[in-house]
Amino acid sequence: MAEPLTLYKLMILSMLEQSEAPLTNTMLSDFFLGKEYTTYFTLQEALHELDEAQFIQQETSHNNIRYSITPAGRESLDYFENKINAEIQADIRQYIADNRIPIVSAASTIADYYVTPEQKYAVHCQLREKGIPQLDLTINVLNKAQAEAICANWKKQSDEIYFLLMDHLMQ
Repeated sequence: MAEPLTLYKLMILSMLEQSEAPLTNTMLSDFFLGKEYTTYFTLQEALHELDEAQFIQQETSHNNIRYSITPAGRESLDYFENKINAEIQADIRQYIADNRIPIVSAASTIADYYVTPEQKYAVHCQLREKGIPQLDLTINVLNKAQAEAICANWKKQSDEIYFLLMDHLMQ
């Protein structure tokens, strides 16, 4: 059996490899803490070390971080995957299967905001399918509250907005 931190890193790589889309920090925490594999801080340490080694890459938005595996991470996992026992591998497969819809949804609706040079806020919204942007929209607003509201509502209403926009543009 691998050292605990090494095992957690391999488990993270395995989860990212098996997932159809990047996994959020929340999803990884849900798995590791829900199964009582380790603590939140140890998980964050493992993620940090994987990122430093360039075995994973992260995409940050104002409210979460999404992780995906890099080619170097895949190569490392291929070499050491046998260090993860069958029960843990089964838990990983089950988690990915049980959470397929939230995983894909989290990766397909992206919303973030930033402060513009004019000290206003720009909200960047994307609707992706298999990682390819289907709609890429930037909206300028006056304040942080508006930016946060748009980010929250985009995640809930992006499909409806996309179809409404397409309907109007195709007429």
